[in-house]
Amino acid sequence: MRNLQGWEWFFLLLIVLIIWGAPKLPGFAKSLGQSMRIFRKEMKQMGDERAEDKKPKAEKDSSKEE
Repeated sequence: MRNLQGWEWFFLLLIVLIIWGAPKLPGFAKSLGQSMRIFRKEMKQMGDERAEDKKPKAEKDSSKEE
C-alpha cells in the first residue's frame, strides 16, 4: 500500500464506517452527546467551586451563617 495522505485516510475511514458501523452510529452520537453534557456540567461546577474559593474569608463565613 502506498503512502496515503490525510484526506485519503479520512475517505477510507468514512467508507468503513458506512459499511460496518452505520447501525451503530445513532447510539454512538447519543453517547457522545451525553458525555459532552456531563463534561460541561462538571466544568461549570469546578468553575463555581474556584470562584467560591477565591472569595474573601469574611464573605465565606457570612454565607455559611445564613
